[in-house]
Amino acid sequence: MEIPLPPPEKLIFVHRQPNGVAYVIINRPKSLNSLTRPMMVDMAQAIKSLDSDNSVRVIILSGSGRAFCSGVDLTAAEDVFKGDVKDVETDPVAQMERCKKPIIGAINGFAVTAGFEIALACDLLVASKEAKFMDTHARFGIFPSWGLSQKLSRIIGPSRAREVSLTAMAVTAEQAERWVWLIMLLKEVNF
Repeated sequence: MEIPLPPPEKLIFVHRQPNGVAYVIINRPKSLNSLTRPMMVDMAQAIKSLDSDNSVRVIILSGSGRAFCSGVDLTAAEDVFKGDVKDVETDPVAQMERCKKPIIGAINGFAVTAGFEIALACDLLVASKEAKFMDTHARFGIFPSWGLSQKLSRIIGPSRAREVSLTAMAVTAEQAERWVWLIMLLKEVNF
C-alpha cells in the first residue's frame, strides 16, 4: 500500500494506514527538509498523537524529496534557537524518546546536524545508498542539544564520534552500516 503524496502546505505530513503503520514525513523538499520552529512543534505533536493512538503499532519517519532533513533552516535559526528546548511538549526528539511505539527512521539523502540528531533518536534506522550523515554543529559554534554527542559515541566509540563531529565529515550510508548505526541499506527510500 502506497502512501499518498504529501500536499505542499503540510510541512509535517502524517498518514495512518489500516495495517497499524503510521508515516511522519518531513515535507519541505525545496529546502532539503530544513526545520523551522513551527515544524518542530508539529513533529512533536504528531509523534505524541501517534503514540496515544491504539491503532498505530509502528511509526516510520522520513523526508520527502532528496533529503531526510538538512537541519535547522538557517534563515529562521533565531526563531528556532530562542524556542524553549526544555519544553518536552514541543520538542520532537523528547517526544520520540517518550514514544512507546517503535520509530523507524527511513533515511533518504542528507541527514545533517539536527537531521542527524533526529535520525539517531529513532529506534531503528534504514537508509538508501544515497544517504549521508553529517554533524556540522562545530562549524556553526553550536552544541548538539538533542544528544548527538552522547548517542554517537555510544554507537561508534568516542574517537570516531569526535572525528565525525569535529571535522563535519560526510558519513556515507555504507560506512554507517559498517559502523552499525544502520540496520539495513536499501536500494532506495521514496516518500
